[in-house]
Amino acid sequence: MFKYSIYILDDEETVRDSVSMALETDYQVKTFSEAKAALNAIEDSPPDLLLLDIGLPDMSGIEVLKTIKRVSPDILVIMITAYDDAQTVISAMKLGAYDYVVKPIEMDSVKIMIENALGTIRLKKEVHILQEKYLKENLPFFIGESNVIQDVMQFIGMVAKSPDTPILMIGETGTGKELIASAIHYRSPNFKGPLITVNCAAIPKELIESELFGYEKGAFTGARTSGKKGLIEESADGTLFLDEVGDLSMAAQSKLLRFLEEGEFYRVGGLKIVRVHTRVVSATNKDLDTMIEKELFRRDLYFRLGVVKVQIPSLNERRGDIILLAKHFLYEFSHKFGKIFEGISPEAEKALLEYKWTGNVRELKNLIERGVLTSAGTVLTVHNLGIAGEGMSSTSKDVKSTLAIPPLTVTGVDFSSIEESLAKYFIEEALRIAGGNESEAAKLLKMNRHTFHYRRKKLHIL
Repeated sequence: MFKYSIYILDDEETVRDSVSMALETDYQVKTFSEAKAALNAIEDSPPDLLLLDIGLPDMSGIEVLKTIKRVSPDILVIMITAYDDAQTVISAMKLGAYDYVVKPIEMDSVKIMIENALGTIRLKKEVHILQEKYLKENLPFFIGESNVIQDVMQFIGMVAKSPDTPILMIGETGTGKELIASAIHYRSPNFKGPLITVNCAAIPKELIESELFGYEKGAFTGARTSGKKGLIEESADGTLFLDEVGDLSMAAQSKLLRFLEEGEFYRVGGLKIVRVHTRVVSATNKDLDTMIEKELFRRDLYFRLGVVKVQIPSLNERRGDIILLAKHFLYEFSHKFGKIFEGISPEAEKALLEYKWTGNVRELKNLIERGVLTSAGTVLTVHNLGIAGEGMSSTSKDVKSTLAIPPLTVTGVDFSSIEESLAKYFIEEALRIAGGNESEAAKLLKMNRHTFHYRRKKLHIL
């Protein structure tokens, strides 16, 4: 459990020592005799609470309080005064002091006062710690020094503060859009609510409405007798992340638009209006402008989803971050698999920098994981990575030679076996690039996910 931090600013050494000794078992305590030193420390590392003497030699306690409330308004301040000066105490309370104590200090009373004061920020402190822990665990996609990724993260930190403004992310597969949605959620006032993720491409079009909006009993054949809450309702007071929003049916788009505009909807087969408050974050790797022209996506929905638009840079657009990311993943998987690596060979670094990352950071992560898992050495090499040249892995450099496609002669060829071999090759390659994600792999082959899964199973591809 974390310890709250308390600073004591008083020019009397006996007061500092006695109060510090009484509190240091339960709190992190620092003491100061002068205002300037305390204000410098507060600027570097703000405490949760400050015990502040009104009568200081270098600055009045009231001036110190004014400064603190201007630069760090969340700090709780308890004033210490040598006499019960009503006017000064009233001034301090108006400026934002939590309470005051009169010397000589009665520590039992002060301890209760401090405990009550800190109780007002306990939940906020716990939420902040959880947010920091979560964000630290989910930063790898955003490690980097490139201006493009720094700009994106700064922008996300700013727009996340709104609890309900819709955000649309546009970017290639594997750039980390789902993690960015998580970052938005955990930086927003909706943090305490649920984060519900919906892969619109993975749900059959005929089921997407009932999944999003729920349904009443008897709404259709196979419906639960009790009805079912939709994912929008499940995300109440939190964040709804619609991944691959470009795959929504026109009917679902229409209902989603109504929800975004009115904050309400009907369940499938229902007559009762359902009202829900949630932040909608959406993402796509499709060209929605072209889809709008072809009347495959609603223009009005596009504008409602994209009140704030975020363009997520591809890994090819942030090549200066490739080695930093690779080294991060090297450390991560070395630890995971109990191996010791000294680094990445110069040749491997060069290959990583020249590689065309169609699968972006997800592909890089999977490549490093495979390299660490299969390597017997202490330095990651080109051979470990399986990279043979720019934009091509050693398994995909020459399709014809890899598959040993025979020439067509007068004797003929077994076309069905060649066709099967080609299908197996491209399905395996698509899965490799998509990091094992079937929906993403199916898109790479311009194939329905269910068809992709059927063919993968038929070809016994793990």
